[in-house]
Amino acid sequence: MTRTAAPATFLLPARARFGGQALSPAFAKALGRADRTDGEPGERAQLLRHFDLLPRGWPVAAITRAFDSNDATLGAWLRADPAFVRPDLNGARLLACGDALQMTQAEADAFLSALRPLFGDSGMPIDAPRPARWYLRLPREAKLPSMASPEEALGADLFDHLPEGPEGRRWRALLSEAQVALHQHPLNAQRQAEGKPPVNSLWFWGGGVVPDHVTTSHARVHSNEVTLRALTKAAKVDGGDVPANFDGAGLIDLRPLRDLRAFETKWLEPAMAQLRSGALTAIHLDHDDGARFTLLPNHRWRFWRKPLKAFDA
Repeated sequence: MTRTAAPATFLLPARARFGGQALSPAFAKALGRADRTDGEPGERAQLLRHFDLLPRGWPVAAITRAFDSNDATLGAWLRADPAFVRPDLNGARLLACGDALQMTQAEADAFLSALRPLFGDSGMPIDAPRPARWYLRLPREAKLPSMASPEEALGADLFDHLPEGPEGRRWRALLSEAQVALHQHPLNAQRQAEGKPPVNSLWFWGGGVVPDHVTTSHARVHSNEVTLRALTKAAKVDGGDVPANFDGAGLIDLRPLRDLRAFETKWLEPAMAQLRSGALTAIHLDHDDGARFTLLPNHRWRFWRKPLKAFDA
């Protein structure tokens, strides 16, 4: 069966993450002739440009819980991911979280054994279906605070990202008690002896309930990152790992990429060939900093436009 022509969309990091690498002449010419728009920066805004959630919101904890387990509809969820923070003169800075801690499931279970009494007594059981993703379950009607994702807060002071007011005091108190329990856990001494960071804190974020509807205009999505894979599953579209090279239309998650030349040779050049042949209707580049470029077949006639001098211009 012949596949209907469709666009290819590349999710890309902020342009600054390419470190000022020079554009090839062909890439500079293509971008110079492309349509350019600018939107809101950040992971949340970038992903919401491609997925529509009803009701509106960003309940990452519930979305990833549905990906990790089959009980996501039983309550509201808040991620309480394991974290490594380092004290300094002004507080404690978040240095690593989740996957960066390289924990095994056995280690996660050992740490959670020290935390279950604290959170169980507070009416919010804690568990970890995956070593890097820990969850608190609350009643569906619970009012959950809005907290920054680990990516937004990396390197920042931990307490600058906790809510204020009476509700904030509750979460600050819970966090302080959790830090004491984790700091005293003997497993941290073993981890440090092995050259691994200790697990001495939690990061609360992503609270909410499972959305009623998740939709996307993309027929297939390639990603190795859990939030995007969870959104793909919720939208009931084809998904899978990122292939080694471009293989056709869809949403392709290249946010970890830092080599501009590799992007050009493995992804953009074959996509441009398909655009010229009519196999693709358009190519979209969507950057984490909000910059977006659209390349269409008829843009080749924009010969009066000058090549883009710098990628982040």
